[in-house]
Amino acid sequence: MTDSAFPNQKTLFGHPIGLYILFLTEMWERFSYYGMRAILVLYLVAETATDNPGLGWANDNAIALYGWYTMFVYVASIPGGIIADKLLGQRKSVFVGGLLLVAGHSILAIEEMWAFYTGLILIVMGVGMLKPNISTMVGGLYPKNEHNKRDMGFYIFYMGINLGAAAAALIVGYVGENIGWHYGFGLAGIGMAIGQLTYWYGQKYLKHVGNLVVDTRDESEKSESNNLLTAIFKHGNSITGFFVTALAGAAIWIFGGSWSYGLLIIGLAFAVGVAIVVYNDGNKVEKDRILVTYLSFLIIIIFWGSFEQAGGLMNVYAAQKTDLRLGSFMVPASWFQSVNAIFILVFATIVGSFWVWWRNRNKESSSLFKMAIGVIIMGWGFFFMSIASKEVGYDAAGEVVAKSGMQWLVLAYLFHTLGELCASPVALSFITKLAPERWVAFMMGAYFAATGLGNKVAGLLGESATEYGEFAIFTGIAIFCTIFGLLVIAVLKPLKRLTHGAEEKDGTENEETEGFELADGIE
Repeated sequence: MTDSAFPNQKTLFGHPIGLYILFLTEMWERFSYYGMRAILVLYLVAETATDNPGLGWANDNAIALYGWYTMFVYVASIPGGIIADKLLGQRKSVFVGGLLLVAGHSILAIEEMWAFYTGLILIVMGVGMLKPNISTMVGGLYPKNEHNKRDMGFYIFYMGINLGAAAAALIVGYVGENIGWHYGFGLAGIGMAIGQLTYWYGQKYLKHVGNLVVDTRDESEKSESNNLLTAIFKHGNSITGFFVTALAGAAIWIFGGSWSYGLLIIGLAFAVGVAIVVYNDGNKVEKDRILVTYLSFLIIIIFWGSFEQAGGLMNVYAAQKTDLRLGSFMVPASWFQSVNAIFILVFATIVGSFWVWWRNRNKESSSLFKMAIGVIIMGWGFFFMSIASKEVGYDAAGEVVAKSGMQWLVLAYLFHTLGELCASPVALSFITKLAPERWVAFMMGAYFAATGLGNKVAGLLGESATEYGEFAIFTGIAIFCTIFGLLVIAVLKPLKRLTHGAEEKDGTENEETEGFELADGIE
């Protein structure tokens, strides 16, 4: 069969075959990433004098490194998106990212500190090139007016992500904890190599998507955005955004006494400036859609800043303060990293079908509404962690003498999963609907950068548990997410006006694609 909208595109079960190639590629990429993530913090905090020695770091230091690492993994999506938009196209960028990831995960198998940090750097670069661009390619497989089909395509793609994540936490987690941490890291590298081979094999189904977009408009219609960094300093609003952000970073450095966070915010000043340059490059409709996309990133930061306690604070909590006995079997703490992914495999099509059913009955079903509901539901999961934290008992020296039951972690992950299914795949689809074709990879990169900032917020919250206690952190997150989600719903109407009908069944695309063509021999 072929897709009537793309006559050269073969389909399987109603979706392009290219979707399944991207599904498998992302499945193995997430196997490698989440496999490594499942054991990273546990490896850092594991004692050195054991048969399977770790680095013996303190909990707060390990969670801090986890926060920095996961933030940079996703912030790297901004340059990854720009490279795709301006130089390589998304399809080639994914291939380059895969090669970097194979190298990074493989190097982590070497038991040396230089290899540890080198591997992390290569993974950051590889995810930055692959992650935003493969997600953008999924959106490119569907016509922009096929909203339900595109959304379901992203749900299928999202199942691939979580199939890899579920298998990774079980397999890599077990190998890392019971055989050797570096064997686990090496196994993650093998998974990424399989994903890279899958992507290479499937190129014949992807030739028409992810190619470089060439701007064919008249010179008078183009902005100075060909050189994004210099373009920052050619417009008043981008100059203002850059210097306000840079000054904020300098103030944190000088007066707050934190050179690392100050330098981070100064670096982000360039991202803010580029984001404004991209906004300036659009026509009226494009500018409004870009603006509402930027505003949605705040929802993303809040969501992932809460959700990503899973890999840090909740991971350590599972290892140190949860009763892991199941009869005579001790459940590996890293296995809890698979619970969310397994729940996604169970509930993804159910949640996706519910929203299609809901939309077909003319109920409120905008992406922003779903994202707000997702934040609320995910936040409620932390109430179960509040209960769990009250079950933990300590002796006079502060040592744990009574642990909480595993059921609270499972229930928390269930609500986190339902919230994620309302927010995350919908957000990916939302961006491909609103972003101009020439900037779609950058916009997807900015989305993942917002995810990265959320990861850093998660790290900060996890670190603060040492000072404020888990009950205060878990309960505070639950209450804040509920209030924030309700506020987004309260201002939904003005936000939806900025989309100019991009999510309506009869919404027009205006002149978004006029003046652009695809390079690299599109069929």
